[in-house]
Amino acid sequence: MVKIRLRRMGTKKRPFFRVVVADSRSPRDGRFIENIGKYHPMNDPSVIEIDEERAMHWLGQGAQPSDPVRVLLEKVGIWEKFRPGETRRVREPKPPKPPTQQAGEEPPAQEAPVQEAPVEEAPVEESSTPLPVAEAPPSEASPEPSEESEEETT
Repeated sequence: MVKIRLRRMGTKKRPFFRVVVADSRSPRDGRFIENIGKYHPMNDPSVIEIDEERAMHWLGQGAQPSDPVRVLLEKVGIWEKFRPGETRRVREPKPPKPPTQQAGEEPPAQEAPVQEAPVEEAPVEESSTPLPVAEAPPSEASPEPSEESEEETT
């Protein structure tokens, strides 16, 4: 089986990679069949150069890209040409968390969205008989002061 993978080059803490076609039985940094591109992640912006014609040739021959190479092929646009409609699933970013509440502070007021329902008015029927009105009993907790009690205290 033929694989398309990255071959690490460069020095310590300054890597760059070659995109190579290699037999799956060969070691990671061993023999390869063909060099089809390069990837320099330390440059700003990173450099991705892949020979599209040769990559399409090897993908057509059944070469399987490794996961990092597949990501590079997607970024360059070769993977979309090879397999239209098939892209990698990307996670949606999480929504930002609300600010944390510190001791002694009130939480921020959250306003709920108000949705008003349409109001249908029912026809009002007029009746000739008045409705009885119930009278509330006077409350004993708060008696109203009378004039007589004010005169006695003065």
